[in-house]
Amino acid sequence: MPGLSRRSFVLLASALLLSGCSVAMAPAPAPATTPGQLSQSAIVSAINSVRAQNGRPPLLYNSKLEAAARSQANLMARKDMLSHNLGVTLRQRVSEAGYEGAVGENVAGGQKTLAQAIQGWLDSPAHRNTLLSTRFTEFGLAYAAVGPGRKSRYGTYWAFIAGGSFEAWKN
Repeated sequence: MPGLSRRSFVLLASALLLSGCSVAMAPAPAPATTPGQLSQSAIVSAINSVRAQNGRPPLLYNSKLEAAARSQANLMARKDMLSHNLGVTLRQRVSEAGYEGAVGENVAGGQKTLAQAIQGWLDSPAHRNTLLSTRFTEFGLAYAAVGPGRKSRYGTYWAFIAGGSFEAWKN
């Protein structure tokens, strides 16, 4: 190119190349929502998004079911065990929280984000059935992390409890 020094040409070519690369690069993925960043609206959105993708109606959020889920997540973290029954049954936990309807529970351990916990449940037929059941109309969800400095098998524990009318289960 007349009038351009070799150095100017190299700088111009580099700038054009870099500008082309920045347009062609895929955007960075959004950061995953960690448990400490979860809000009730983010939880409802995540659960109902998965249900919508699978042709299911949305669930309402229920604070009594959340309290029962929190009780379970905290118990699992305290005992560092992944289980539905650690001396207190699901029915006992939901009744203690003031919920008297039909319930189903999913628990998970080790997932660092809600999306990972949901994917784990979707990958398990029984957990998938609970998450996507049309017999349930509401849910609560909680997580608990094992305290810093404590050795742990899973680190983070999740509990999802879906609830609804006993009538939906008759037949």
